[in-house]
Amino acid sequence: MPTPSHAVVLLSGGLDSATCLALARQQGFTCHALSVIYGQRHAAEIDAACRVANALGAYEHRLAHVSLGQFGGSALTDPGIAIPEGVDSGDIPVTYVPARNTVMLSMALAWAEALGSSDIFIGVNAVDYSGYPDCRPEFIAAFQAMARLATKAGIQGCPITIHAPLIELSKAEIIRLGTSLGVDYGLTVSCYQADSQGQACGHCDACRLRRAGFQSAGITDPTVYYASP
Repeated sequence: MPTPSHAVVLLSGGLDSATCLALARQQGFTCHALSVIYGQRHAAEIDAACRVANALGAYEHRLAHVSLGQFGGSALTDPGIAIPEGVDSGDIPVTYVPARNTVMLSMALAWAEALGSSDIFIGVNAVDYSGYPDCRPEFIAAFQAMARLATKAGIQGCPITIHAPLIELSKAEIIRLGTSLGVDYGLTVSCYQADSQGQACGHCDACRLRRAGFQSAGITDPTVYYASP
């Protein structure tokens, strides 16, 4: 029997990353889940990531720490910046965290190379997303090119591949895919201002996209709200 390939999967605790983990497992990868505590304002998503990693059979799950909050510049790390509610203007929103995906992918890259893995999965999405520049195909392609130039593995002929299998899917398509793979979305947290129990506000951009995705998919939304959406 061939030895299964190992992959590092970035796992935030939201529905996209949960779907990505389930898909990586379905493709035969032994999954090393990595969640990053970067100074986000609530811990509910990390608790959710732990639940998802366990439920979806990750080989191991590690928590990495980096203090992006010390730099500010985002409503997700600075309590002094309000989380926006209602329809956004189409500009890059204040919930964008400067360089977050670049930092997270770099940490995943370090772990993958140490493991001898050539594969990293990330659940970024460029269709139903909130205007983040680091969720675009161009960014993923650029990071992969950098990774192949900046690592011993890449230079020695074992290039890293960044898998972003959800990048061209709508939120409804992601939810249908995850449901077919057995993902329990009741374990996940998407809300930008979830309470300590992981209950959602129902009003932030992440809540609106999630709720609309379930409605479009024709699947019951398991999200528990602490306020009326």
